[in-house]
Amino acid sequence: MNTVMLTGVAGFIGSHVGEMLLERGWRIRGVDALTDTYDPAAKLRNLALLDHSPLFEFVHADLATADLRPLLDGVDAVIHLAAEPGVSKSWGTVFPTYVNRNVLSTQRLLEAVAERPVDRFVYASSSSVYGPNSGTMHESSVLAPLSPYGVSKLAGECLVGAYAQERQLSSVSLRFFSVYGPRQRPDMAIHRFVEALLDGRPAEIYGQQVQLRDFTYVEDVAAAVVGSLTASVAPGTVLNIAYGDPVAIPDVLRMVEAEIGGRLDVAQRPHRAGDTGRTHGDSSAAREVLGWVPTVDLATGLARQVAWHRALRQRPVETVAAAGPVAADVRRQVL
Repeated sequence: MNTVMLTGVAGFIGSHVGEMLLERGWRIRGVDALTDTYDPAAKLRNLALLDHSPLFEFVHADLATADLRPLLDGVDAVIHLAAEPGVSKSWGTVFPTYVNRNVLSTQRLLEAVAERPVDRFVYASSSSVYGPNSGTMHESSVLAPLSPYGVSKLAGECLVGAYAQERQLSSVSLRFFSVYGPRQRPDMAIHRFVEALLDGRPAEIYGQQVQLRDFTYVEDVAAAVVGSLTASVAPGTVLNIAYGDPVAIPDVLRMVEAEIGGRLDVAQRPHRAGDTGRTHGDSSAAREVLGWVPTVDLATGLARQVAWHRALRQRPVETVAAAGPVAADVRRQVL
């Protein structure tokens, strides 16, 4: 049985990847720093299904400071999802956090892997590495990030490429496009829209320009990540992971209204630095190399995400302990 080290396991995407790995028979060493980017209790809740499997081991560790060598003992592959997220928050004095969590942590992990090689290293990159583009974004499109966050993700991607070139690391970097679905982070657009309508308050929309996003469902993204572990790829491969059908934000608001029922008022806010007008990813390379095809359309994915939001509201007294033994181990650091 193969073992994978999964960083960022308690996050939105990481918890879905973990569940899919278990379904396919992988043993997981899940690593997470449980940072306060958003409520750590929510991250622990994400681990509930993983925590009850004998194939899952949780390690509470910060990749920027921990001794990473023992974490790699017995590991056959690494999936590196851990990162500090957020385009609009990455400006100003907070940028050292992005350097620490997105660049330094990635370099330290790569250096540890170079000393203790693995069969495959999968890195989570972002569509934020691209510059403004009115057409379709291909892997060969101009890379010109509009935010410090995008710069930090591109730096991590370049580090992975350097280790692939000079240290013969078998790696795949996946550029995710507008991931959504159950467990989505509170700062992300669809999460904010759904909560606003359920609360009966306006949804905040930024900028006067109508933005379009290539929304990609989280389980489709997880399938691409897991498929990258065993696909035959050249070292340093970079792939877009996108549904391939950009949708205007006003249309997303109408879909949320239709799913929940009711009228969603809009509070118009100024443009946020780093927000791009349009994303549209071409994933033909992922289809060819990974055999990956997204299967969940936006209407179906939205329905699943709304159901998740509603389910959370039906059990508002949930405690950290709901995540099981993992929560008990780290309760003092979270509360």
